[in-house]
Amino acid sequence: MIPHADTPALHARLQSDGFAFVTADIMRNLLEAQTLPDWPAFTASWNDLAPDIYLAASGRHRRRRHATFAADSDGDIRTVAHQPHYQSLQYNTLQGDIQRWFEPISPAIADGVSLQRILGFCRDCFSALAPATRHWHVEVHQFRIEARADEAGEPTPEGVHRDGVDYVLVLLIDRENIESGTTTIHALDRSLLGSFTLTRPLDAALVDDARVFHGVTAVTPLDPAQPAHRDVLVVTFKAIS
Repeated sequence: MIPHADTPALHARLQSDGFAFVTADIMRNLLEAQTLPDWPAFTASWNDLAPDIYLAASGRHRRRRHATFAADSDGDIRTVAHQPHYQSLQYNTLQGDIQRWFEPISPAIADGVSLQRILGFCRDCFSALAPATRHWHVEVHQFRIEARADEAGEPTPEGVHRDGVDYVLVLLIDRENIESGTTTIHALDRSLLGSFTLTRPLDAALVDDARVFHGVTAVTPLDPAQPAHRDVLVVTFKAIS
């Protein structure tokens, strides 16, 4: 991917602050989104997510799919065999120390231009910040958080947290009939460093997971009589060598 004029500023922000909010206009340029022929199918795939059965066991509801990739800093990104998502209790006090098997992201979406362009952007950005890393373990999560008249939707039911990886991208896909959903960034002592709300498709938050905590406030319906949801793509990169 050819470096965009906004790339140096993004790298500098992540290096200095440990996080960055990137507006949809800038992300559209960084991803060259005008040349994503499968974007309508990519966004429509959020209508086919499966219930998160692990979260439902604790009285909360969301939908998701999951996929795992291997990325090399010199350019190769490969889909790997479907596997469970795992976080220790250190990072997820709600669902830690559990191998969670989620329904896989469909091959058409995983191999499509849109997701591969997003993964390529992450690889280039995060490899520039960690030049000694040659290989990355990558996990991709499609999330739909549903809000109801009698129950707010919780994008981060585990609360303000770290993911136990090196870098995180949160990319907004869609918001329908919701309010709030504000991303908060916290120092290691939990003091607030910044907050912003992803409101437009392609608004994004990037996080250096070792340096800051992050969370998202609950979402509630604007019109309680209508369906309400928040769709995001979360991509995590963890150095493996």
